[in-house]
Amino acid sequence: MSGLDPEDFTPLRALAHRMLDDVFDRAERMGEGPVWQPMPEDARQAFRQDLPQQGQTAEALYGQFLEQIRPYSNGNPHPGFMGWVQGAGTPVGILAELLAASLNDNCGGRDHAAIEVERQVIRWASEMVGMPADSSGCLVTGSSLANFIGIITASRAVDPSMRHQGVSGRRLVGYAAETAHGCVSRAFDLAGLGSDALRLIPVDELYRMDDLALAARIREDRAAGFHPFIIIGTAGSVDCGAVDPLEALADIAQAEKCWFHVDGAFGAFARLSPEHAIMLDGIERADSLALDFHKWGQVPYDAGCVLVRDRAAHAQAFAQSLSYLTRADRGLAGNAPWPCDFGPDLSRGFRALKVWMTLAHYGASRMGEMVAECCDVARYLAERVEGDERYLLMAPVALNIVCFTLVDFEDEAIDELVKDLHESGVAAPSTTRIEGRLVIRAAIVNHRTTRATIDAMLEQIALLTEKYAQ
Repeated sequence: MSGLDPEDFTPLRALAHRMLDDVFDRAERMGEGPVWQPMPEDARQAFRQDLPQQGQTAEALYGQFLEQIRPYSNGNPHPGFMGWVQGAGTPVGILAELLAASLNDNCGGRDHAAIEVERQVIRWASEMVGMPADSSGCLVTGSSLANFIGIITASRAVDPSMRHQGVSGRRLVGYAAETAHGCVSRAFDLAGLGSDALRLIPVDELYRMDDLALAARIREDRAAGFHPFIIIGTAGSVDCGAVDPLEALADIAQAEKCWFHVDGAFGAFARLSPEHAIMLDGIERADSLALDFHKWGQVPYDAGCVLVRDRAAHAQAFAQSLSYLTRADRGLAGNAPWPCDFGPDLSRGFRALKVWMTLAHYGASRMGEMVAECCDVARYLAERVEGDERYLLMAPVALNIVCFTLVDFEDEAIDELVKDLHESGVAAPSTTRIEGRLVIRAAIVNHRTTRATIDAMLEQIALLTEKYAQ
C-alpha cells in the first residue's frame, strides 16, 4: 500500500455506489419515520471510546453510521422540522458536497477555479439583495461570523489604526433592536468593544425597531461623549420573523454618518419573492449584510455569507502582508485579492460549490416561489391557530415564523408539551419568549413542509393535551 489510498478501488467504489443509493432512497422517502428521536445510551457509548490504534474497514464504519448516527440526526431535512431556523438541504446540494470533497480545495486564496466560483456567488448574493455588483464579500460558517465581520469592518472604517492600537478609550457605540440575534451582542464582545457598547432599542407593536427611539438614543449618546458608529437592522428577527424599518434606519445612518449593517440571516431571501420583497425595501442601502445560504437558501450546512459595499474598507479591516503568503503576478500564488483578505479564516473549504450549484440548478424564480410557499404555509398555521379557541397567536406573522400557545398553559406546561412533541417524532418546533411568556415557535424554512405537515402537528398537540387533561 502506498500512502492512504487503497491498492484496489473496486470494493470502495462499490460501497460508494451503495452509499449514494441509500442517500437518495432516503431523500425520496423524506418525511417517513420520525423527525427526531433520542439517541439511546448504547449508541452514545459507541462514541466514547479510546483513540483506535488499528483501522476498520470502510464497510464496518458505514454500518456504524447506519445504525448509530443516521437514525439520531438533527432531523432538519424532514418536513416536520420547524425548530429554530434551519434549511432542509436538497439532492443537488448533496452531490455538490461530494464533488467539493473530491477536490479538497483550500479556498483561502491562490489562483484556482474555486475562487472564481465564490466570486460568482458573491455577485449573485449582491444582485439578490440589490447591493452593487462590485460589492465585496466572502463565504463563512454562518451569520454569527458574518455579523462579526460586518461589525469589525465598520469599526475599522472609523479609524484603521485600531487594528494595531485597539479600541481602548474610543467610546464607540452601536445600535440594534432589543430582539436582535444574540450573536450581535457577542460580536461586540469579541471585537473588544464590549457588549455594553451595543445599545438595544425598543420595538414597536410589530416587533420592529422603533426608529424614533433609535434617533433619540443616538442624540443622548452623542451628548454624553460617545461615538455612534453602526446601526444594525434585522431582516427577519429570530423570535418572530419581524423586519425592522430598513429605509428609516438607512436614513438615520446616513444622517448620523453611521455604518448601516443588516442581519438578513434568513430574511434576506424574501427579496427573491415578488410578493414579499417590498418588506425588505432599504436592504439594498446596507454598507454590509449577513445572510445564510443554509437557511432559506436550502444549501447544506454550513454556508454563511457577508457582503460589504466598500471593497477597500473590507480589505482594510482584514488584509495582511506576510512573507509566506506573498501574492504573485502569475502562477498559483496569483489572483489577488484572496478571500482571506476579507475575513479571519485562512483555511477555508469549497463552500461556494454547493451554493453555486443550488442557485444555478433551481434559479432565482424557483427559489422565490419556495420562499412564498413557506410563507403561505406559515399563514395557514396562523389561520388554524386564530380559528381555534384552544390557541393564542402571540405575535404578528411577518414572513414564515409563527409564535403561538395554548390557552391557560403556563410556561412549564408548554415546555413539557414541546418536548413530548419532539419525542413523538411528528414535529419539532422550538420555543421562545414573547413578552416574557414561553410560547411554541414554528419556523417554516423547510421547502418540504406543507399544510398537511401543519395539520399533523396540530393533531398531535391535541392528542398530547388530551393526555395532560386525564
